[in-house]
Amino acid sequence: MVDYSHLRIEDKGQIIICYLSNPPTHTLTSKGVLEIHDFLDSLSANNDLRVLAFTGSGEDVFIKHYEVGELAETAERNISKNDKKSVDSEKNSKKELHGFHKMLLKIRDLDAIVIAGINGNTAGGGCEFSLGCDLRVMSEGDYFIGLPETGVGILPGGGGTQRLARLIGSSRALDLILHGQLISNTQALDFGVINKILPKKSFIESLEEYCQVLANRAPIALREVKKAIHRGMDLPLEEALLVEQEAFNKTMNSKDAARAMRSLLNSEEEIDVISNLKWLGE
Repeated sequence: MVDYSHLRIEDKGQIIICYLSNPPTHTLTSKGVLEIHDFLDSLSANNDLRVLAFTGSGEDVFIKHYEVGELAETAERNISKNDKKSVDSEKNSKKELHGFHKMLLKIRDLDAIVIAGINGNTAGGGCEFSLGCDLRVMSEGDYFIGLPETGVGILPGGGGTQRLARLIGSSRALDLILHGQLISNTQALDFGVINKILPKKSFIESLEEYCQVLANRAPIALREVKKAIHRGMDLPLEEALLVEQEAFNKTMNSKDAARAMRSLLNSEEEIDVISNLKWLGE
């Protein structure tokens, strides 16, 4: 495993916990983004991985926000280059997604289920990072999450406007983003921003248990559910149903599914008990 300066990796086989570390600010930086890219690339050959969880290494903070100093320097450089030639050149240049966007798309395309274990406060780029994960759990306590960028004259530029609107609806997302509002963990749960609140005193243990529940389920089914939802949500219904149909066919061609369904037929147990079978991933 590579020795990263912004990441600490705990490989538990089917589960990997990645601790995001950048003391004392606990912000996300361009170097941190590059390290996450490298780490995600390293997982492409890991066939054992079923669940990946990101959490913060700092106390009471997940990712505070994206490093404001870097953003300020970028804004100042943009202003200094604001001459006619630069504007024309920018108009004619090929548009390409920023590395932050590409990082979150790698998370989306990873076969494993990716969980944001939000162990404290997070805002801006930290909130956007969590929105790019498949599921979000947050620690109990007096913690907040949100996208306050309009307070400094910008907007959420790491996918926040798009992912939050898709997650909780455009009206509620507009209200939160326009007001730059930070919400509590209980509000986030009520709004559907997060999926669960975990005990503060045993957060890491509870996070691992949450991951293990998923890791114990059929890996092909989990992978295909993830793909079907992410690919289908922005398609017309008929096209999305074709995506689901293709995913369903893949599960129906798996030995795991055939064995599990036959076991269910031959058992008096309920399906939740049968789902505790040992899955081979084939």
